[in-house]
Amino acid sequence: MYQYDDYDRQVVSDRVQQFKGQMDRYLKGELSEEVFLPLRLQNGLYVQKHAPMLRVAVPYGMLAASQLRRVSAISRHYDRGYCHITTRQNIQFNWVEMDQVPAILEQFLDVDMHAIQTSGNCIRNTTCDPLAGVAQDEVVDPRPYCEIIRQWSMIHPEFAFLPRKFKIAVIGASEDRASIQLHDIGLRLVKNKEESVGFQVWVGGGLGRTPVLASVLREFLPQRELLAYLKAVLRVFNLHGRRDNKYKARIKILVKALGVASFKEQVEDQFNQTRNAEHLLDENELQYARSFFQTPAYEAVDAVQSQAELADQRHNNLLFDRWVAYNVTDHKVPGYAAVTLSLKSAGQAPGDISANQLDWVADLSERYGFGEVRTSQQQNIILPDVRIASLYALWQESTQAELATPTIGTAADIVCCPGADFCNLATARSIPVSTAIQQRFNDLDGLYDLGKISLRISGCINACAHHHIANIGILGVDKGGEEYYQITLGGRSGIDAELGRVLGPSVPADAVADAVTDLFQVYLDHRSTPSEAFVDTYQRIGRAPFKEQVYA
Repeated sequence: MYQYDDYDRQVVSDRVQQFKGQMDRYLKGELSEEVFLPLRLQNGLYVQKHAPMLRVAVPYGMLAASQLRRVSAISRHYDRGYCHITTRQNIQFNWVEMDQVPAILEQFLDVDMHAIQTSGNCIRNTTCDPLAGVAQDEVVDPRPYCEIIRQWSMIHPEFAFLPRKFKIAVIGASEDRASIQLHDIGLRLVKNKEESVGFQVWVGGGLGRTPVLASVLREFLPQRELLAYLKAVLRVFNLHGRRDNKYKARIKILVKALGVASFKEQVEDQFNQTRNAEHLLDENELQYARSFFQTPAYEAVDAVQSQAELADQRHNNLLFDRWVAYNVTDHKVPGYAAVTLSLKSAGQAPGDISANQLDWVADLSERYGFGEVRTSQQQNIILPDVRIASLYALWQESTQAELATPTIGTAADIVCCPGADFCNLATARSIPVSTAIQQRFNDLDGLYDLGKISLRISGCINACAHHHIANIGILGVDKGGEEYYQITLGGRSGIDAELGRVLGPSVPADAVADAVTDLFQVYLDHRSTPSEAFVDTYQRIGRAPFKEQVYA
């Protein structure tokens, strides 16, 4: 994975010292709330309901074991012994003291971590496929390009105060595991007929108050033109974005207002003005970025024998068999696998991980891999390089750490924002609703019979849990001071992404779990075969049977 050089470290160190001075002036009353607001946001600091929240960047979702241990230590010393994995692959501390934030950021310096641009109206942390570099369906490894974007966008003076926040995601595989159509810019690495590498460019996606899927702006952009084209898109947005209304300030609104054709014309005009050698990536820069993502020292293993031994272990242990079926993913290197450690055990807030678990994961990553982990949009943690021969031992250890819940990709693998328990913006709680639904899944056989189902819960219209792209989406709303929940059906993520449709009137908090159970029953009663997915059944039979059951 990428290691900061001296230039990176100096930039981050200077920024921490700068923010330390700003914080000191604010606490002394020398900076007003209005002046301090954008300064703290661009350093990842929010003021939440009960305490300040600090969001720390995890560029393209990659963490080293040493970084995990530092996160653990900080959560113990400055927080309440745990942290939260977000749907943008970052880490949040929910109980920090404001005056201690500069000290926390200093603690992160020597493990090459920071909180720069994790909030504010700037280019946010670039997200990526959590299986990048190991996925069997990968065309091109996207990580070097994510790193190029990180270096280019970090503290970029032209784009530090955009009309609104700006998010970029990159994938390099046939399956979209980073939801590029939900982003302001989504980049998909492809090869043309001549086998040259380039990008399919998507622009104008986003959820929140006005959910929109991105539109294709370029079918093929040569890789060397990447930064010049990103700059052109951002310049058009910076020039025309609605600064007078934050609800209409996202690029998705601009693209819709101008029309894709007109927006593209302006981007191409900007692009042609700066399309010269100075703004193009040369092969040396590309090779330099790739050099940080070399293939690990995989052992030469007998893949056939490993698979045979794994089959025996699965046959002899049902619990292990279930874990392999749901938490283990095929790897591009024979004899290896990628393993998802679940942060969705019963009674646990989705995405939360304790300090002890962080240390345990760091140890597991070194014993069973190459000291590296990935965070995922689904709020879990992935060990990308595990020998198949080590899966049984890893399962035993992760079970002890309560990280082996065998439910990845099922309805119990709920994605959930912190909701009104923590967030000032939320209009309803998310975590208790998630817990109530999870309690319906004591019977794993019943859960598995439902197959792959995505379920996401957002505590407000900002849609931090991306409920619009869930097969079953749940949105918390306030009705006269009481918490109600709107249900959407039929959403899906991936290359064939779709937005869910509202089922009907919102339901009270104590009725949500029953409503979800009713939805499952309609699906079981109407699916054409046991293998027909929930979303496919919904599209085939429509909303009416689901609505009738829930509101009977």
